Amino acid sequence: MADVDPTRRLVPKTRPSGEQPSSVVVEHCEELFGTRDRDLDGLAHRLRLPLKGRALAQPAEKLLEKLAQRPDVLPLAFHVDYWDSLGWRDRFSMQQATQRQNDAARALRLSTVGTPQWVVDGRVALWGASEETVERALKSPGTDLSVDIVRQGPELIVRADAPSTSEQYDVYVIGYLPRAVTPIGRGENAGRTLTEVNAVRYIRRIGTSRDSARQWTFRLDKLPKDAERLAVLLQVPKSGAIVGARSIDPNDRELTSLRNPG
Repeated sequence: MADVDPTRRLVPKTRPSGEQPSSVVVEHCEELFGTRDRDLDGLAHRLRLPLKGRALAQPAEKLLEKLAQRPDVLPLAFHVDYWDSLGWRDRFSMQQATQRQNDAARALRLSTVGTPQWVVDGRVALWGASEETVERALKSPGTDLSVDIVRQGPELIVRADAPSTSEQYDVYVIGYLPRAVTPIGRGENAGRTLTEVNAVRYIRRIGTSRDSARQWTFRLDKLPKDAERLAVLLQVPKSGAIVGARSIDPNDRELTSLRNPG
């Protein structure tokens, strides 16, 4: 099992254009061609490419696309980079995505990482492309702390509630591309196209709940041009649990103050 791309569940409500409130976060891991085993010390790796991994690629992508259509779910696709050396480089792959998967594997005490994989709320890891299994995990109660986001010129001001328990959280900014069509140039699917949704393009930790004011500033010009939307995640570093989230369109001129429903 392993942690990968995020998908996350949102609470439906009347909202300003471009804003999505969230109650459950699910991470989904991309590059769907196998698994990677880790030995006990976490240093040596060996690759294997089961046919099962290839067979699951398209169903997992279809499920991700389906989830992206729902007003109560935000799937975030983290494209890992450890399959790039096999001859077809994923244009969205990121070393930071691989690092995030490894961090989640440690937090959840998983013995292996690979794809396709889903992580719900940073608390549960799922393998494969079973819609029933993912839907069942999405029904688990989410725990949201309130997140405010205010735009001031080229900057976003992020504010969040104090932790509800003794566990502190880190604050992450995630920039992502809502939709892209990728042509497949080789292999058994050569000549076809792959529609990809919510591909993560930027990951950055901007602070922690230990910061006295619990207010953080982020400059929008740090986002790559293809990161058309932005999510803020509050994540407990030791357990990996996501305790609050917000998704917005950073270019929304009407963006003033966005809050979780009280």
